[in-house]
Amino acid sequence: MTTDIKAIADQLHPLERKVFPLVERFSKLDDLVTESSLQQVEVLRALQWLQNKKLVILKEEVKELAVLGENGKKYKLNKLPERRFLEALADGKEHDIQSGINPVNITKEEVNVSIGILKVKNAINVRKDAEKNILFVQLTDIGKKLLKEKLTEEKILEKDFPFEVKHLPKEDKNSLQYLVKRKGLLEIDLYKIRNAVLTDLGRNVLKAGISNEEVIDRISPDLLKTGSWKTKHFRAYNIKTSVSRVFGGRRHFMNEAIDYVKRIWLDLGFKEMKGNIVQPSFWNFDALFTPQDHPAREMQDTFFIKNPNLAYIPSKAASKELIKNIQETHEYGRKTGSTGWRYDWNIEEARKNVLRTHTTVLSAQTLARLKESDLPAKFFSVGTVFRNETLDWKHLFEFHQTDCIVVDPNANFKHLLGYLKDFFKNMGYDKVRFRPAYFPYTNCSTEVEVLHPIQKKWMELGGAGIFRSEVVVPLLGKDIPVLAWGLGLERILMDYYEFNDLRDIYKNDLKLIRESKLFLR
Repeated sequence: MTTDIKAIADQLHPLERKVFPLVERFSKLDDLVTESSLQQVEVLRALQWLQNKKLVILKEEVKELAVLGENGKKYKLNKLPERRFLEALADGKEHDIQSGINPVNITKEEVNVSIGILKVKNAINVRKDAEKNILFVQLTDIGKKLLKEKLTEEKILEKDFPFEVKHLPKEDKNSLQYLVKRKGLLEIDLYKIRNAVLTDLGRNVLKAGISNEEVIDRISPDLLKTGSWKTKHFRAYNIKTSVSRVFGGRRHFMNEAIDYVKRIWLDLGFKEMKGNIVQPSFWNFDALFTPQDHPAREMQDTFFIKNPNLAYIPSKAASKELIKNIQETHEYGRKTGSTGWRYDWNIEEARKNVLRTHTTVLSAQTLARLKESDLPAKFFSVGTVFRNETLDWKHLFEFHQTDCIVVDPNANFKHLLGYLKDFFKNMGYDKVRFRPAYFPYTNCSTEVEVLHPIQKKWMELGGAGIFRSEVVVPLLGKDIPVLAWGLGLERILMDYYEFNDLRDIYKNDLKLIRESKLFLR
């Protein structure tokens, strides 16, 4: 046991050596700071290390304390202004305020405060000369009595600060609250009180004694050069002691998850699609056969760009012929076997710039660039999309979506379901089901649902289907199957990161980012 105690003493850090012996006489953190002449952060660090070595126990208690402000400290030394005001009227005569009641250091603000306080206590009479606009004050009998007695507020100021409010007598608490209302006098707040208490092991170590000899805990070039290290006492090190965790740099867990999702699609043979966040309505809506009077194109659902509010169409990606094809498809169904939407299509409406509402806009642009020699082809995208949603636990107005298209004359609906099942299996969801749905630009359409592994409830995580002829023919030039789906990533990731609220993903909590698990399925 003796050897163990000596080893513990030899391992103490210089900060611990300063603080540890003081704990025997002082338990409060403030006292330890004063007596050790160290910074509070250094004392706290030393106490934490001592607690790790089981030499002390740190206790933390929350108390409601009264603490003096700047004015409170001043009046504690130099009397309250109402006391000095009373003393200035001690001769019992009537004094005018304008000329000054006495050569006593009372500011104009303090005079006004004192008059108000003493009037409430019936300690003074105040008379106003209306003609000269001068106030006269004079002590009352109560005021003369107060000259010989201490005010309740003075009794409170005489206490040792800070003090615990709950120990104050009930009759003094009103006066205390009154002092709190006065500017800079005192404050009442909740404070953490930290105390350190020696353990039995700590007492034994202190009893055995701690050497006052200078302890070296760092080797300097001078020590080595001069050889003086040979006569020095070195601090012993304990390699088993707990140390602060070191956090290396890492990417935000959302970025890690996005890379993982990209890897899934790349491994399945897909190529990545990329494009701008700001898109003309032509690509975001019209190319996907969304009618120009559809509710999704209203401001309550979509963020429209103010400047520039209109895009230039045609562009290299949207030829005049393509625009004409899409216009005629909307108006009467042009070569698709459809009757279209039967309205007059307006190019000015198609020119309106929006923050893209889905990454499916990239699928439309990709189809428009494809040649027959490129087929079959598979593409994916992962990107930010924007919806004018009310922010709550399951809705964000900015989130990530992954979109895919498979362009293949031999593709069918079963292939679509297979791709989705494979993706969700890689994302940790073994049970996937599909139910019929409606989307303006797909037919057949389905919504994807997965079984939450903990809550045992089905969650809707995205939409899918085969692009309608009205989308494919104007963009690609002929009608062949195009499997398509769009999935919201944040909802998919909620279970993996154990979030109950989507907003937690982007609250920039450094602790959360440091401690979140890596995205490894």
